[in-house]
Order: sequence, then structure tokens, then C-alpha cells
Amino acid sequence: MTAVQEFVVSGMTCGHCVASVTEEISEIAGVEQVDVVLETGAVTVTSAEPLGAEAVRAAVEEAGYRLT
Repeated sequence: MTAVQEFVVSGMTCGHCVASVTEEISEIAGVEQVDVVLETGAVTVTSAEPLGAEAVRAAVEEAGYRLT
């Protein structure tokens, strides 16, 4: 089963921000793909199973940003 979830991250201002968020979320077990739209803060995560919001929140905060 593949799960696709949408999140919104605030505080990103450049490509480095996108790379940091992508890297941290990608390290969550089961994550297959992370797509980030800098302009809107939209983050789409494709994973083997649905992810808990807290796991994503922790990864985003580790990157230095905020899940909204």
C-alpha cells in the first residue's frame, strides 16, 4: 500500500531550505519520495504506509522549520 500525504511547512526561503526539509523527511522509515514547493510551502510525501504527523513534525523541526 502506498500513502500520499500533504503537509505545509513555514519558514523556507530558498533551495537550501527545500533540500534540508527533503533530506530530513526522507530519513523517516518507509518514505519513498518527498516533493517540496518552495513558493507555497507544500510538501507531498509518498511512503509505504501512512506517516504519523509527529514523525514529520520532528523531521521538519530538525531541519529548522515549522510544520503548520
